[in-house]
Amino acid sequence: MRTVYAVSGGVSKFTKARPDKTFPAIVKEAYDYALQDLGLEHKQFIELVDGSVASYFSDHFTRQLMAGIMVQDYLGLCPKPSHRVEGGGATGGLCFQEAWKSVASGDMDICLAYGFETMSHVNTWKGNEFIALASDVSFDYPVGGFYSGYYAMMVTRHMKEFGTTAEQLAHVSVKNHANAYYNPYSQKKRKLSIQDVRSAPMVAWPLTRLDICVMSDGAAAVILCSEEGLAKLEQAAGRTLPRVRVSAIGRGTDAMRMADRPHQSYEDFLKYNLLPGEDTPETRAYYKDLWDKGFRYPGVHSFRAGRMASKRAYERAGIEDPLHEIDFVELHDAYTSSEIQTYEDMGLCRYGEGGSFAASGKAFMPGVDYGLNLPEAPVCPVNPSGGLIACGHPVGATGLMQAVFAVWQLQGTIKQHFGDATLQVKDARRGAIHSHAGTGTYVTVSILEAED
Repeated sequence: MRTVYAVSGGVSKFTKARPDKTFPAIVKEAYDYALQDLGLEHKQFIELVDGSVASYFSDHFTRQLMAGIMVQDYLGLCPKPSHRVEGGGATGGLCFQEAWKSVASGDMDICLAYGFETMSHVNTWKGNEFIALASDVSFDYPVGGFYSGYYAMMVTRHMKEFGTTAEQLAHVSVKNHANAYYNPYSQKKRKLSIQDVRSAPMVAWPLTRLDICVMSDGAAAVILCSEEGLAKLEQAAGRTLPRVRVSAIGRGTDAMRMADRPHQSYEDFLKYNLLPGEDTPETRAYYKDLWDKGFRYPGVHSFRAGRMASKRAYERAGIEDPLHEIDFVELHDAYTSSEIQTYEDMGLCRYGEGGSFAASGKAFMPGVDYGLNLPEAPVCPVNPSGGLIACGHPVGATGLMQAVFAVWQLQGTIKQHFGDATLQVKDARRGAIHSHAGTGTYVTVSILEAED
């Protein structure tokens, strides 16, 4: 298996609507930026790239089957190989990993991963219906199931099990909106208070409008390559390129219907789900106490696929203490509640501690004024970009957007791309990106590391 580098990326502005351009033209914005960042002309890149992977969630929004082929043609990439990836909210993360596979396997030396969504072409209610089709259309969907309802149900169970509060959820919204304030690509730039979040219109208790991401138009593109591909790009660009290595990937899946997810025994939980470095007497005693109090895993308050994706990625990257060994995480926060749940699944804290972790300050950025009295200093910033809640969520582009921002963080070039260094994680050497679909049906975790 070959070493894979992510060398460049580009993002279009994420916004509520882009009536000025078709979806292929929006992808070209991200593509052009990625090439500009490399210092290459389109004609040079076309001679070097071996193929691509296309990422978009729903044919319904474009009303166009095989939309990826139209982008491939628009970018001048025909007849080079390409294929489309689809996996709900994890579509972009899956696309990044499929491009990684194309390079790691030796099939390609240089691969372009691009993703997009133009969700403004339908009314919000219709968009929510399309998204709800990613739940079981024989059981959940016909009785009115929709995602804000599913996540509200999951977090109320989390609240009952662990004492999580609505105010702790609001800390995530305040954090991510404040971060997005410094991100020129973000859709929602707002300085909020806890009260602002809690007094916003209620969607599904306890989730208000400011606890939930919005539908977006946008695109993102990432260029991945092997050592050989990197040499070709450097020769064409006439310079040495900063190296960001994709050191590990991990995936997990779970049953579509939450009611079908089993309750594991305490012994099986320890056997199959402890993360590297987590198997200590203290942690075993902590979980034994939870089991004695009635906790069951995964239940509806945890994402088993997220735990599996994290476990596989950490094992491959040699990570035993994610909170202190990862410098930042770009995490799929479609809901403030899912960010809190994912803290636990990714091992940033233990199960049951996500709410207190959210309000502790450990996931915040240093140097940003959040207007909060946080008890602890930042340790591992989560969603320095603003995440899905504030940056936006054009589904097929989102996971690739995370990859682009991670590459820029690890190259130390946030100021160059954002025009402001506020969101630059100081001395960032290792980052994680996390994509999540459905109610945790598909989850991807990828680890990126800066190399000298």
